[in-house]
Amino acid sequence: MPDTNASTATSPAVSVVVPVRNEADNVGPLTEEIAAALNGRWTFELVFVNDGSADGTQAALTALKAERPWLRQIKHEASCGQSAAVRSGVAAARAPVVATLDGDGQNDPSFIPALLAALEQGANIGLVAGQRVGRRSGGFKKLQSRIANGVRAAILRDGTRDTGCGLKVFRRDAFLALPYFDGLHRFLPALFRRDGYAIAYVDVIDRPRRHGVSNYGMWDRLWVGILDLAGVRWLIRRRKNVPKVSEV
Repeated sequence: MPDTNASTATSPAVSVVVPVRNEADNVGPLTEEIAAALNGRWTFELVFVNDGSADGTQAALTALKAERPWLRQIKHEASCGQSAAVRSGVAAARAPVVATLDGDGQNDPSFIPALLAALEQGANIGLVAGQRVGRRSGGFKKLQSRIANGVRAAILRDGTRDTGCGLKVFRRDAFLALPYFDGLHRFLPALFRRDGYAIAYVDVIDRPRRHGVSNYGMWDRLWVGILDLAGVRWLIRRRKNVPKVSEV
């Protein structure tokens, strides 16, 4: 894809962070779709976080980067999980606004502009979360997601019906101020609300995976996440009031 001035700014308006593990066949098409969605509309960079891939993901990203100076590859020597990959990407991001999506192609990048537009609607909006409709996952995966979201919503009351969608847009500084733990990405709406931010939602269309199999487990969405859920509930209860600070 030819380079453009809009996508090579040293201070991009948007950083798109994509965690990938063993997604060699998916990174190319996803790169083209992300560029098509943003080019000419926002200055951007694309940050792939290679989370300890054991296939040809690193080589594929290196080849893509050779012709796209706005593409970056952050590498974990060993897989550290999706939350760690997202945080590494956000920490490395150069823009004040970050968009995230999964690396398997199920999240459609064409929805990123709608999420960015929603974020721009209010200074107090800290996070815009995609909410999947017409999901293309298998029955068991849908059941796991429904149970996990139901349990989470009942305990946290975060007003979010689907935290499992990787399509999100948020303010970088607000994200980095959150307490970090493994599994953080599943609880972003509740944690942003805890820090006094408003949350906006955009319906997005889920797609089938193009190539390969899921590399981030679904089973821990509920069972391993129970301890995380208790911890997040504790964090919310411990911070009743968010101070509004001004100098006089």
